[in-house]
Amino acid sequence: MPQIAALRGKIEEAFGIHPATHSEFLELVSSIESALKEHVSESTLERLWGYSTRKNEKGTVSMRTLNVLSRYAGYAGWDDFCLWLKRENRKESEMFEGNMVLVSSLKVGSRLRLGWQPDRLCVVRYLGENLFVVESAENTSLSIGDSFKAIQLQKGRPLYMEEFKAAGSEVSSGSYAVGQEHGLTTLAFLG
Repeated sequence: MPQIAALRGKIEEAFGIHPATHSEFLELVSSIESALKEHVSESTLERLWGYSTRKNEKGTVSMRTLNVLSRYAGYAGWDDFCLWLKRENRKESEMFEGNMVLVSSLKVGSRLRLGWQPDRLCVVRYLGENLFVVESAENTSLSIGDSFKAIQLQKGRPLYMEEFKAAGSEVSSGSYAVGQEHGLTTLAFLG
């Protein structure tokens, strides 16, 4: 539902970050409770952001939850938020140019060249289960052997790396985003 995607964006603005880890969703729960004295579970939020890994999880959300989240984003409720979208003549859907890679379509061992401004380049190899490892890196703080998870890569959009681990580390250092302002400028399948 495009309205929910727009609401997620407004919640991220209010919260200050794009939640991408379980601990960040817990922080968002706490922020909502602090601001509104209302509770929304982290599992509900994770499902709304597509973070949930449960295969049979239903994608529905209650009207109460939509109202609470809309109020957190600064609106009187869900109906008020939807009216704002309409009044602002915001596009709820859009066509986009550029290629996109759904990770679920990749084969283990597939390699991709990624680039972002000003002159960052790296080659990543797919290891399966949404996991990538950096094989080469130029002009970036990424290093060979760094690993991360991602579900989708799209030219012109930022790449959100979840469960980012520095080379040789067994512990995730959280999330990492590249191309936040202009998105990926290079997305090429290398085989």
